[in-house]
Amino acid sequence: MIRLRALIVILVATGSAVGLLGAQGRAGTPVYGYDVVNVYPHDREAFTQGLLFRDGVLYESTGLNGRSSLRKVQLETGKVLQRISVDSRYFAEGLVDWGPRLVQLTWNTNVGFVYDLGTFKQQQTFNYTGEGWGLARDEKRLIMSDGTSTLKFLDPQTFKVTGQVQVTDGSTAVRDINELEVIDGQVYANVWLTDRIAIIAPQTGRVIAWINLAGLMAKPGLSGDAVLNGIAYDAQRRRLFVTGKLWPSLFEIRVRR
Repeated sequence: MIRLRALIVILVATGSAVGLLGAQGRAGTPVYGYDVVNVYPHDREAFTQGLLFRDGVLYESTGLNGRSSLRKVQLETGKVLQRISVDSRYFAEGLVDWGPRLVQLTWNTNVGFVYDLGTFKQQQTFNYTGEGWGLARDEKRLIMSDGTSTLKFLDPQTFKVTGQVQVTDGSTAVRDINELEVIDGQVYANVWLTDRIAIIAPQTGRVIAWINLAGLMAKPGLSGDAVLNGIAYDAQRRRLFVTGKLWPSLFEIRVRR
C-alpha cells in the first residue's frame, strides 16, 4: 500500500495520474482528455517559449541564450516566413500580440521587448520584477507568468502590474505556470515539466479543469528538455494548437470533456 501511495504521488506530480485517480484532479477538479485533429511540422530546433495564432499564421518566441528568436511561421508547413534573432545576452520567453505590436519577455534579465507586428522592428523595451515565463492577453490587459504560482496582470501600454492572483487546485498552489493562452475568458497554462494544461479562472486563480496530454508526443529520440510548451488558439475557427520545446510536430487537438 505504501508503494502504491508513493506511485500515485509521483504520477500526480508528473501529470500522469488519470489512470489511477480517475477523471479528477487533486481537489476533485475535472481532467479532460484529447483527440488529435491534425498534425503539422514544427522546427525541432525551436525551443518554444511563446506561441500565438493571428491572421492565419503562427508567431513564435524561441529561447536559449544565443538561439533565441522571434518568428512568423506558416502553420501547414512549419516554414519560417520571417525571423529575427534576439541578442545572445537574452533568453527569450513568452510572447503576445497587442494591436499592431508583439510583446516578448526574457527569462531572468528583467527586460521585455516590443516589436512592430509587420516588420519585427524593435520599438521599445520595458522592465519588470522577477522572471519572465509566459504571456497572454484578454481584451483589457496582459497576463504574465513568472515560474511561480502567480499570474500577474499588466497594463498593455505601461507594462506596470495592476493586479495578481495565485493559481490553486483546491487548496494547493500550482507552481511552474509557464506558457499561456486566453480562450473564451479562461487562461490555459502549461505547467513546466508536466503533460498537463491547467484551465484557470483569472478572476480567482482557481484551476477549473485540467487537460491531460500524456502520450501526445512520442518521447524516444527527444532530449529531456523537449517538454510540452506552447498553446495557440484560432478564435475564428475555434482551433486549439499545442506543441513543445524541440518538438518536431505541432498538434491541433480537440478537448474531450
